[in-house]
Amino acid sequence: MGRVTRRAFTAAALSTLAVARGAQAAPQPPGASAGARGARTVTEMRGMWLASVDNRDWPSRAGLSTARQRGELTALLDAAVRRRLNTVMFQARPAADALWPSPYEPWSRFLTGTQGKDPGWDPLGTAVEEAHARGLRLHAWFNPYRVALHDDPSALVASHPARKHPDWVVRHGGKLYYDPGLPEVRAFVRQAMLDAVRRYPVDGVHFDDYFYPYPVAGQTFDDDASYDRYGGGFTSRADWRRDNIDRLVRETAAGIARVRPGTPFGISPFGVWRNAATDARGSDTKAGAQTYDDLYADTRKWVREGWIDYVVPQLYWNIGFAAADYAALLPWWAEVARGSRTRLYVGEGLYRAGSGAPGSAWRDPGELSRHLALAKKYPEVRGHVFFAAKEVAADPSGALARVVADHYREPASPPR
Repeated sequence: MGRVTRRAFTAAALSTLAVARGAQAAPQPPGASAGARGARTVTEMRGMWLASVDNRDWPSRAGLSTARQRGELTALLDAAVRRRLNTVMFQARPAADALWPSPYEPWSRFLTGTQGKDPGWDPLGTAVEEAHARGLRLHAWFNPYRVALHDDPSALVASHPARKHPDWVVRHGGKLYYDPGLPEVRAFVRQAMLDAVRRYPVDGVHFDDYFYPYPVAGQTFDDDASYDRYGGGFTSRADWRRDNIDRLVRETAAGIARVRPGTPFGISPFGVWRNAATDARGSDTKAGAQTYDDLYADTRKWVREGWIDYVVPQLYWNIGFAAADYAALLPWWAEVARGSRTRLYVGEGLYRAGSGAPGSAWRDPGELSRHLALAKKYPEVRGHVFFAAKEVAADPSGALARVVADHYREPASPPR
């Protein structure tokens, strides 16, 4: 199977399809009373990712006016409320840059089209304020190691830390990355991310699936220098790389607890830790990528050891998909989370709804609703997060309207 990742499925066609009136009650804060019927208040995660990288969800393109950018942002937050969601994962650091006035990294080019150019407003601060005004929680979403979607350091703004410290940077697959094997890199990216956590009353801190980069055929990630310097105590480079990522996770969790105590820290990894053919503890899958072996992210250990407060595996496949069956991965993750302190939410590939050949699983607008129905059989599943905001708003296939009608009839407060 080819690599199945969030990156591989971002081309869903958009059209407009109004949500059925019955699925669009007037906006209410999450956790509001279920109404006169006396139904108990539901507690579950109902989230959406709001991606800024490459202008995926927001802003729709770089260089828009402040008023247009703010309007697009609040429209997406309003869409979350209409769908009775309660949490937004807002991508505030998509590529070693910032969507707030950071003293450590430049303004993101996805705002103005020019890296380092002040957009004239504070997107992250505004997102927190506007989310809270609507009764939504906002988790600041950071990508730790991606530097650029190109591989030319000279194209970065002159003040960029990657230009000041070229030894921190590795070219791989046409992109630039910080080297996770350097302690000074870990310290810097942690400092840069925690600046936002310190400044704003965010309701959570979120990482996605990018640690070491996904493999590229015929290429190797060139960390020879850092491995020669720091890898002597390990039996293999793979073990050393996993330890580097483990350290990032533990040190970030400790930093969050120090800067803003009680703020949850969560990660949304690629959905397959290891295939059972590789490791008897793995899932009954035949995925082409495995987080443990390819991204050097031991996501199972982070959950079992309780290093993170929540995990959102990206289960972006349909029920019955041969290489990575949603119905096989869901109970596997439930078993991993069982008895741990880490809450399990499920990442849902809303962007895939309506795609594929006629008659295929994702062309059926009921596929996503069936995911939530299946998840209700596992008490470890505490909710779902949908990728991504653009599709939450447009819902071209009507799949989310079906979810709302079938499962989100009442508002819900997220788990604490």
